[in-house]
Amino acid sequence: MLRSLNSSVSGMKGFQNKLDVIGNNIANVNTIGYKKSRIIFQDVLSQTVRGGSTANANLGGTNPVQIGLGVKTASVDTIHTPGSPTTTNLSSDLYIDGNGFFVVQNDSGSKYLTRAGNFDRDGLGNLVTPQGYKVLGEDPITKKFGPINIDSTKYVSYTIDFNGVIKGVEADGTTKDIATLGTVVVSNPAGLKKVGGSMYELSGNAETKVDPLTNTITVPTIDDLMEKRNITKAGQIVSGQLEMSNVDLSEEITEMIIAQRAFQANAKVITVSDSILEELVNLKR
Repeated sequence: MLRSLNSSVSGMKGFQNKLDVIGNNIANVNTIGYKKSRIIFQDVLSQTVRGGSTANANLGGTNPVQIGLGVKTASVDTIHTPGSPTTTNLSSDLYIDGNGFFVVQNDSGSKYLTRAGNFDRDGLGNLVTPQGYKVLGEDPITKKFGPINIDSTKYVSYTIDFNGVIKGVEADGTTKDIATLGTVVVSNPAGLKKVGGSMYELSGNAETKVDPLTNTITVPTIDDLMEKRNITKAGQIVSGQLEMSNVDLSEEITEMIIAQRAFQANAKVITVSDSILEELVNLKR
């Protein structure tokens, strides 16, 4: 059987995956806080027809003769470049001008990271995501982290400054610190696992910690990140703005055309290989 058949089939599968990645990027071109993905290819094993030789005093060296056997997907990377901010003028819409992530918590207590700051207050005054997940922050008195509650019966309005400090305004005009947003920084954002809803899960390749006594490496929790958080590194909080997707539509369309032509070229190789096999079968009639 011709090697070109299997090589071209692997090429078609690879560019199908590339089109899947591009399609998902284009579908999320207007998704708040979405980070685009890219696919990276690498060749698979090569068949060595003849090995190389080392040069000596009487004869020059020769290069190995190898024929490749196709392509495979090396990785699908998430690109965490910042998206453009868009102004909404809603106090609960937040944009991180930096590398930080908001921390949210579901009803079972599981915590996730997100760049999508399109928050709102529920009927109890909790600052929540569109899915109802509670946004976490630090209490100014206890210094403990928990859901942020902006009690509408106690405060007539609220503001959020660049450091993420939420200040409630009482009926008499006095202000009081309610909480500080618990933004955290991850060493390798590309290692985060997407879980849907513009949220991420912490993984071992996103963040690790080393025990100085035993020299063992473990995966920290999001709680650990919140305890050692650095507001300066996380970036400033801008109220009334949202981070848009970092998808460049012109780039994605260009990549889609390239992937389409590459898919067609691989299909053409299969057609030509099939014609050659047909000629071989018909040699004796």
